[in-house]
Amino acid sequence: MSARPAAICRELLAALEASEGRRRRRKRDTTPDAIGLGIKRSLLERAVDEDPDPAGFEGWLLEHCLSAGGETGATRAMALDVLAEWRLAASVPEFGAWLDHGAPSDDAGGPDIAPHTPQDSGRPRETRGGPRSPN
Repeated sequence: MSARPAAICRELLAALEASEGRRRRRKRDTTPDAIGLGIKRSLLERAVDEDPDPAGFEGWLLEHCLSAGGETGATRAMALDVLAEWRLAASVPEFGAWLDHGAPSDDAGGPDIAPHTPQDSGRPRETRGGPRSPN
């Protein structure tokens, strides 16, 4: 893979703003989301600053996971996410182009944008426990 992790991670940082916009509009406690996004942001910022070699990027991420102390599991989850997005950007031209254009999203504006409300079909939603009332 020839794409520099630092270049793609810089673009992924911009895309992370859309996730922040969605998180802030949720009506539930989003503390776990904020923690995960903070860990991901830290990994992306380090990759931009340290500019690891593409051939060693997976190992670079592993080193950061092993040095995470009490946040090893959360860091591993976010590192896997970063690795998957880097591979996707390097191999799928459409995703790379979306990142190159600043990862445009309706969610990037944050809480001032009205949240998207999916239309209710009126049918009960399926869950692992069977049908559920939409209320």
